Amino acid sequence: MVYDDPGRTASAEVPATVPENVLDDPEQGEPGRDRLGVHVVWELVLLLALAALAYLLWRDDPDALRGAGLRRLLVDAVALGLLVLAAGLSLRTAAVNLAIGPVALAAALHFAEQGDRGVSAAVVPALVVAALGGLALAWAVVVLHVPGWAASLAAAAGVIVWIERRDLPVAVQADYDPRRNAYYLFAGLAGVVVLLGAFGAIRTVRRLVGRFRPVADPARRRGMAAALVTSAGLIASTVLAMLAGVLVAANAEGPVTPTSGLDWTVLAVGVSMFGGTSAYGRRGGIFGALLAVGLVVTYLAWADGAGAPTDRWAVGGTALAGGLLVTRLVETYGRPRTVPGEPVELPPVRDGAISSGWSMPPGGQERNWTPALPERTADDTPPDPWEAPRWQSAPPRWDADER
Repeated sequence: MVYDDPGRTASAEVPATVPENVLDDPEQGEPGRDRLGVHVVWELVLLLALAALAYLLWRDDPDALRGAGLRRLLVDAVALGLLVLAAGLSLRTAAVNLAIGPVALAAALHFAEQGDRGVSAAVVPALVVAALGGLALAWAVVVLHVPGWAASLAAAAGVIVWIERRDLPVAVQADYDPRRNAYYLFAGLAGVVVLLGAFGAIRTVRRLVGRFRPVADPARRRGMAAALVTSAGLIASTVLAMLAGVLVAANAEGPVTPTSGLDWTVLAVGVSMFGGTSAYGRRGGIFGALLAVGLVVTYLAWADGAGAPTDRWAVGGTALAGGLLVTRLVETYGRPRTVPGEPVELPPVRDGAISSGWSMPPGGQERNWTPALPERTADDTPPDPWEAPRWQSAPPRWDADER
């Protein structure tokens, strides 16, 4: 145990000694590289679960995995995958964007209303608005240095106010059918997700993306690089959410119903975390997000015929609860490997004058739990009351009585 005193060391379960140039956060973070083995194991579990659900769906409804049913399923996977990718980008930068659900629903309503003017005329204005909205959100997060969840929740409230101006469902006016290009859309999404995951596994990229993740006081600014990367993540997540909303509207069989859209946020964030992305930022897998998307979309297709729950709140809440457990696994087994008994320098932490005088000495020195006192000398030794002069010179009382 080490109290608030700079330069002190402690011997406990500490990260293994590694050169300075391989530290994930040389200034304040733990030494050592993040371990990716936990992601590999979890992605194997997701793959097995996906295979089992695909078998159940094939047994109960073979048409869902071939022809038009498969194309519709793939477009659903792309729409959800874009939302999960948006959530994962903001999570990896440690500034989660909770406005992605309302943004997606607002884009779906806009596309449903303006789609008859053409895909480009409907999508381009929405793209510009989404980019500007993401820029405003990024400004609030990195300039004011406030938590991403709080700023994005305020942005979500503003988008919901715009959505609530519509009282009735909106029929889709566009004739664009994404199912014609379902295979290309899914292949593109899969390539982007896996490529980003592979880049995120590189130490320097992962460290740069996760710079906004606090390692000491969360109110402490993390530098210009962290601000730029976090801003890019928030802008990209907002734009991706808008594109997901367009696909949701285009692939819908009925009108788009105006709701809060927060159920989409819960579903996207939950699936991203369930795929292996840490809620604290920086850490994440390679194939986990894609496998988790496939797992959820396959489950929804199977549950629709089996009578199981398909409500987005229920599925998203379950995925989010499981994602919290996955985050704990990732943070526990993904941190740098530790070895017992090696000292590590701890950063100084000040908590005021109360910390003075109670610091522990460095390892290897004698430990004294009393406050610092001046050294005692021979002249400072107090006299012993049992050696007072009256006990040496004064005659006993019985001698005086005999006289």
